[in-house]
Amino acid sequence: MIEEIKVTINNKEEKITRGINLLQLSKEYQKDYKFPIILASVNNVYRELSYVINDPCGIVFYDLSSRIGNRAHIAGLTFLLVVSVKEIFGMDANIKVLHSLDKGIYIETSFPLTETILKTISRKMLGLIEMDLAISKVSVERISAIHYFESVNDLSKARIMKYNTNTYITLYRLGSYYNYFYHQMPPSTGCLKDFKLTYLNDNGFILQFPTIYTKQIKHYVHHENMFKVFKECKDWTKLMRIETIADLNEVVSKGKIADLIRIDETLQSNRLLTVARKIVDNKKDKKIILLAGPSSSGKTTTTSKLCMYLKSFGLNPKMISMDDYFVERDETPVNENGEKDYECFEAVDNNLLTKQITELLAGKKVLAPIYDFKSGKKEFIKELTLDKDDVLLIEGIHALNPKVLKDIPNKNKFKIYLSALTELNIDYHNRFSTTDNRLLRRIIRDNRTRGYNVVNTLEIWPNVRVGEEKYIFPYQDEADATINTALIYELGILKTYVEPLLYSVDEDSIYYEEAKRLLNILRLILPIPSESIPDDSIIREFIGGSCFN
Repeated sequence: MIEEIKVTINNKEEKITRGINLLQLSKEYQKDYKFPIILASVNNVYRELSYVINDPCGIVFYDLSSRIGNRAHIAGLTFLLVVSVKEIFGMDANIKVLHSLDKGIYIETSFPLTETILKTISRKMLGLIEMDLAISKVSVERISAIHYFESVNDLSKARIMKYNTNTYITLYRLGSYYNYFYHQMPPSTGCLKDFKLTYLNDNGFILQFPTIYTKQIKHYVHHENMFKVFKECKDWTKLMRIETIADLNEVVSKGKIADLIRIDETLQSNRLLTVARKIVDNKKDKKIILLAGPSSSGKTTTTSKLCMYLKSFGLNPKMISMDDYFVERDETPVNENGEKDYECFEAVDNNLLTKQITELLAGKKVLAPIYDFKSGKKEFIKELTLDKDDVLLIEGIHALNPKVLKDIPNKNKFKIYLSALTELNIDYHNRFSTTDNRLLRRIIRDNRTRGYNVVNTLEIWPNVRVGEEKYIFPYQDEADATINTALIYELGILKTYVEPLLYSVDEDSIYYEEAKRLLNILRLILPIPSESIPDDSIIREFIGGSCFN
């Protein structure tokens, strides 16, 4: 006798057959989704589609337009790409998944690449997609997994597994190939048709896919400034022989982390000093310094240190926050949900900002505003003038938008873009994303300075990211200088502070799975004590003890 159970699927009550798996069930709901259903949650716990339903529960299906579905789609594409490369060029051929670039991921090959070769790889991937091969889970002893990855010369994965203390671990199998990923995986290659490979150089290309922001594969636009900064950072990690988390762990385990901290902090200061020299060399014209960057990129510390360096060269920096130029609260635009949109460009009184900066450049005195966030009104109480050796630093999320101070000649402006561009991979097929790096920073700072718990931060993070995508990232190419504010050692520091906070998320919370995802990655990283970190370090802005607070 067939037994039925009551479940809720996408917030609608249904009766289903006990013992059915999510993949079978998903086929009835595929018509409601633009992309193939790739994953599900069961009672707020993310499950792959092989999961069997035996009890009443709440089920939600996801395609790649969701955050968790997109991660699974990228992981599946990466596995498919690795298998395709090995089937064409042999087991010794490999790829390195390095960093994001224009809504895609930059990947390097272990072999010379041409556009023709890349098209061959793409055709191979499409062929495997057409075959709809299963991607299945296999539980194996950790030691056996290490031996397997050593045998196929995937030493980066073998080394990081030494820091996974579980007796058994889960590998994924595609055909005769095994791999390890830190995200859930799609059920088969048939789900992975939405991708594009774009040739970039003789051993690098871009893996493109629809994102939760674009919902489609957009035409690739190369961001040379960002690519150059990433390359410089990666070249430095190669020079230091610290390209993966396992490499960092080895430095920690040998008791040499204090030396690495000093070296990295010196490099970070030198980056900023180079920018300061550019400004000084053009001090006759460059009177306005504009700084922007996404959340938790270290803008406060970087701006304060830049002021210090400029003073050492005889300049007198003065600071303005674009937040002080918010329009009156009752004039703030509303978004599509009818809520006040403090992130949009129109929330700033750009006309007033332009008028006052023009007057300052003309040698006039202005009464600049300080925005009172309680009353939602500007108070004009800050006297400002620009003398011969003065420069004005303006910080804000819209600072690089060409509409800002558009009536002031570009020769008078110097634009700086800041971002924490994470330098370390977990292994060659799994990267630690820049977004996750900034999220960990923000969780720690929000808890320390605002009294927020982890759930508070995770709740607002998606809206923060939407604001960055709309108002910050599109203008990164406007920058005259791009500064990477990530530190090669910081994940070990962040682990020490953020891990206890992540454990506070209750299992019945809708954010539990996100906290668990971060914890699963952090457990691979050895903790690093903070004693050796100088008080002017960017990381102090988040963990505390900064001399600039």
